[in-house]
Amino acid sequence: MATKAEKGKDGGDSSLAKKKSRRPQYSRFSQQELPACKPILSPGWVVSIFFTIGIVFIPIGFAALFASERVVEIKFQYDQDCVPAKYKNDMVAYIQSNDTDKTCTRKMPAVSATMKSPIYVYYQIDHYFQNHRRYVKSRNDEQLRGDQNNTADCAPERFANNGQAIVPCGLVAWSLFNDTYKFSVKNKTVEVSKKDITWKSDREKKFSSKVYPKNFQAGGLIGGGKLNSSIPLSGQEDLIVWMRTAALPNFRKLYGRIEEDLEAHDQITIELQNNYNTYSFKGTKSVILSTASWIGGKNDLMGIAYLTIGGTCLFLAICFILMYVLKPRPLGDTSYLSWNRNASGGGLRF
Repeated sequence: MATKAEKGKDGGDSSLAKKKSRRPQYSRFSQQELPACKPILSPGWVVSIFFTIGIVFIPIGFAALFASERVVEIKFQYDQDCVPAKYKNDMVAYIQSNDTDKTCTRKMPAVSATMKSPIYVYYQIDHYFQNHRRYVKSRNDEQLRGDQNNTADCAPERFANNGQAIVPCGLVAWSLFNDTYKFSVKNKTVEVSKKDITWKSDREKKFSSKVYPKNFQAGGLIGGGKLNSSIPLSGQEDLIVWMRTAALPNFRKLYGRIEEDLEAHDQITIELQNNYNTYSFKGTKSVILSTASWIGGKNDLMGIAYLTIGGTCLFLAICFILMYVLKPRPLGDTSYLSWNRNASGGGLRF
């Protein structure tokens, strides 16, 4: 017969075990006993899925290619053509000199087909690494949103020569693109609109309407474009476009829109200011006029990708049909398992 002490001891151990138990309470959810869909991919299902993808993707691919072909685009590279002959061997000196004439008037390639408005004007820069870590970091979004004296992370363009904060600070703003374009057709000026060329969210959320440029391009380094100090940052659309940095070294950015049609064979005259220094890093500059379709600008890659995926799926579907017809086997036949096929060989092989 057990003593009271032993009973107390046993009882204590039992209650302690109950307290220390971490076993979860039983539920159908924790034990994964809820009803679930467990589809079996039979040959019919696999072939149907591949056929469906192919039938859907191939028409989309042809539609995307057709839309891309309808886009009319004119490209003119001017970085070499707009340098005087005597500076061909020292183009950096030409672009950095304040005494050289940067005005350049040239004929662009003739319009190949009617360009319906709006016609988008882009500038393209190649071999420019806007995605460089130190370059991308050299900005202050808090300052752009309203904290004017916050210049953290903006080195080396934080303070002007007078010691005051630069607004907007940082290398991204400092390197603002500053080439300008004027177009004319048959001696008639073609106006370029710069209104609403930025994202609405950028104008309203990222760039404050209460912050104005101050001491901009007043640091120790020679920078790019200048800003009108009487216009708030939310109205500086060229700056907003530029500060959405590109992911790749070859990129286009929107310069403006032409709100009138251009007829086929029209000869466009461009008068530009070749101010931006791409010669130091052997970059190139181009101006592009382009219409747009439902997929955007000229882009054959999207259509080719859809056609490739759709064609591949159709090919696989046909291959599965042939395999199923020429060499069928019952669904779930365990005789095809390796340990069953090789059991007579004296061992398992995987």
